[in-house]
Amino acid sequence: MILDETILCKLDQLSLVARRVRAGQTAGERRSTRRGSSVEFADYRDYTKGDDLRRVDWNIYARLERPYVKLFEEEEDLAVHILLDGSGSMDWGGEGSGGAEENKWLYARQLAAALGYVALTSGDRLTVANLQSPISNIQFGPVRGRGHTLRLFEWLGGLEAKGTTDMNAGLRGYAITGGRAGLVVLISDLLSPAGYVAGLTALAARGHEVLLLHTLSPDEVEPPLGGDLRLLDVETGDPQEVTIDGGMRALYRRRLTGWRDEIRATCRARDVRYVPVETDTPCDRVLLYDLPRRGMLK
Repeated sequence: MILDETILCKLDQLSLVARRVRAGQTAGERRSTRRGSSVEFADYRDYTKGDDLRRVDWNIYARLERPYVKLFEEEEDLAVHILLDGSGSMDWGGEGSGGAEENKWLYARQLAAALGYVALTSGDRLTVANLQSPISNIQFGPVRGRGHTLRLFEWLGGLEAKGTTDMNAGLRGYAITGGRAGLVVLISDLLSPAGYVAGLTALAARGHEVLLLHTLSPDEVEPPLGGDLRLLDVETGDPQEVTIDGGMRALYRRRLTGWRDEIRATCRARDVRYVPVETDTPCDRVLLYDLPRRGMLK
């Protein structure tokens, strides 16, 4: 299984935190699942297996030939969207690169599995998408309920990271087709040559609250290389001749720091929560300490 059962047990009491105001809701609150005659109609969502058939709007079904469930003011669920960067650069680290850290792609899928599990056990509506180019985004869901956990884990376990991904195109496309606005968790190294800013802007404009888990390998933060080398781009295969010495390492560190600062500023301007993550940090530490400390899980 993609996640250890001991981690799952620790996640059972957690839920994802959406900060911004939603319809009929004040900041920091989560809608309850109370039922009663005092609640007011709020919205519709797609019917999913296991929903109470008494709450299907049969008039809508007769017109659209598609079942929708009524949501009420006190029980509107949170829409959680987990977006994975499925480009070839994510398949780095671990045994593949000779490092002791976790493979980036495995690490990203473990984070997605854990956060998806938290959403499902909290009764939230979960969609997970693997962003890849030139093919369309591969999607799991939307689903609700703990009963979808095993299928989610199996789906994540079968994904591969490959090729190049136009992150802007993938995020803009998801902003248009991804359904109801909610909490978006983007897990990416942001090494897309096409950039990412327009994509984040599109998600924010759609009304999503965005959490960016910027995932890098320690080898990318501090490359253990030296001398005259011929490097290959893991996504395009393009070669680059370089000489790595002390001066080059210092320049690399400065540019990496500047790049991260630029990402942080871009996120701040769009009210995106930015969390840098390195794959030598145990996954359970990120989930059980780092994200709760930042108010993203509780």
